[in-house]
Amino acid sequence: MQAPPTPSLAFPPRPPAAPEAAEPQAPHGGGAGITWWMWSLAGALFLAYTALSLRLHQRMLTNAFDLAIFEQVVQSYAAGHLPVSEVKGPGFPVMGDHFHPILALIAPLYRLWPTPTVLLVVQAALVAGSVLPLTLWARRVLGTGAAVVIGGCYGLSWGIASGVAADFHEVAFAVPLLACSLSALGSGRLPAAACWALPLLLVKEDLGLTVAVIGVLIAVRGRRRLGLATAAAGLAGTALAVLVILPAFHPGGAYAYTHWITGGGAGGPADLLHKVTIGMVTPDAKATTLLFVLAPTLFLALRSPLVWVALPTLLWRFASDLSTHWGTGYHYSLVLMPVVFAAFVDALARRRPDRGSLRRHVAGCAAVTLLLLPSYPLWWLAQPETWRHDPRVATAHRLMNRIPDGVTVQASNQLVPQLADRTSVSLYGWADSRPDPEWIMVDTRVPSHRRWPQDFFTERKSLQQARQQGYRTVAEEDGFVLLARRSR
Repeated sequence: MQAPPTPSLAFPPRPPAAPEAAEPQAPHGGGAGITWWMWSLAGALFLAYTALSLRLHQRMLTNAFDLAIFEQVVQSYAAGHLPVSEVKGPGFPVMGDHFHPILALIAPLYRLWPTPTVLLVVQAALVAGSVLPLTLWARRVLGTGAAVVIGGCYGLSWGIASGVAADFHEVAFAVPLLACSLSALGSGRLPAAACWALPLLLVKEDLGLTVAVIGVLIAVRGRRRLGLATAAAGLAGTALAVLVILPAFHPGGAYAYTHWITGGGAGGPADLLHKVTIGMVTPDAKATTLLFVLAPTLFLALRSPLVWVALPTLLWRFASDLSTHWGTGYHYSLVLMPVVFAAFVDALARRRPDRGSLRRHVAGCAAVTLLLLPSYPLWWLAQPETWRHDPRVATAHRLMNRIPDGVTVQASNQLVPQLADRTSVSLYGWADSRPDPEWIMVDTRVPSHRRWPQDFFTERKSLQQARQQGYRTVAEEDGFVLLARRSR
C-alpha cells in the first residue's frame, strides 16, 4: 500500500460529490442541530468518565501531583485570592508554575461543593461535551451512521481514557475548545474557529503555539488578516506567559520548566534543534506514541491540514528530557485526540468516498479503537477488581477523621488528595513540603512501583526521626501510621 502523503497546509478544493457518495450535507435548520443521540452519546461518555475517575479517587489511587495541587488552586480562587499550593511548597504561587487562569471558572462550583470530586466531574463534563461539535460536523458531511461511530471511537480513544484516569488537569478545558475550533475550521466558519481557539491562551502557556498554527490555517483558508492576527495572538500569549508572567510569580524568577527542553540548561538552542530533529524516531516510545496517535484514524488524518495543529504538542513532548512525556500514559495525549479525529473527519469529507469505502474506513477506525481499548483505563470499568471493597480504604478514612480541620499535615502521596479539601496538606518526603507539620500520616504498605517520593527504607528512617524529634504515635493500624506533634 502506498504511504499516505505528508499533510499540506493548503486546503485543497473538495471534489464534487459522486452519485454514490455519502449522505449529503444536511440543510441549515432544525435538522442540522444537535440531536438526541448526540446528547445520549455525550451523556454516556460523561457517566463512564465520571465513574472511572471517582472510583479511582475512592480507592485512593489519585495523587498529590496533580489532583491535590489543582484542588488547592481552585480553593484559592474560591477564597478570592491568587492561587497557591502547599503541595508545591509553603505558600507557593502557582501562577509561577503554569499559566492556567481558566481554572477560576471552577471556583463558584467549588464554593458550593468543596471537594476534589467537583474537579473530576468538571473534567468528565468538559471531555464528554467535546464529542458534540465533532459528531455534529461529522453528521453534516459524512452522514449519521459514520458520525455515530466516529463519535464513539473518539470518546473511547486511548488518549481520552489515559487523560481522564490521570487525576485532573487544566488541559481538560482545551479539549472542547479544540473540538469546536477545528470543527468550525473544517466547516469553513473561520471567525468561529478563531473565537474558539483564542481562549486556549488561558488554559496553559504552551497552547499559544497551537493557537498560532490554527491562525496559519485560517490564513491559508482565505481569511489572511484574521488568521495572521490569530497566529500573532497565539505567539504573543505564549511569549508573555513564559517570559513575563510565570517568571514574575516564580520564587526563582524564571520559567520553571525550561530544563525539560534544554536538559538543565546545557546545549542551548542548537541542542534543542537536534532533539526536535531526531526526536520523531528515537527512542522507541516516541515512535510508538506517533503510531498510536494516528492509528485510530487509519493514518487518514495525515491527509488533512488540520493535523498540523498537533505539531506544537508533539514537538515539546518529544524534545523533552522527561521520558514520561514521550509515551502514551498520563494526560499528555488528551489534547491530541480532538485534533486527529477532526483531521479524520476532514480527510474523509474531502475524499468524498462512496458508501462502501466510507463504511470500511469507519469500521477500521472502530476496529483499532476496540483493539486498543483493553490496554487503557476505560477498560478498568469492566474489571471486578475496580469495584471490590478494600477494607484498608475504610481504615485510612477512619484514621484521617482524627485529624482536625485546618491543621498542617504531611501525608503519603495517595493520602494527600483525601485531605486537601479540609487541611493545609503537603507531601510527606517531598523536599519542598512545609516543615514541622502538626500531623503526619503515612501509608507504609504502598507497593514499590507506586512509591514516591521516598522508597521504603528512607520512609521508615524518616518516621523514626520524626518520633525522635517529638512526634507521638496516635495510631498505627493496617499499615497506616498517624503521628501528631507534641504540644510545646
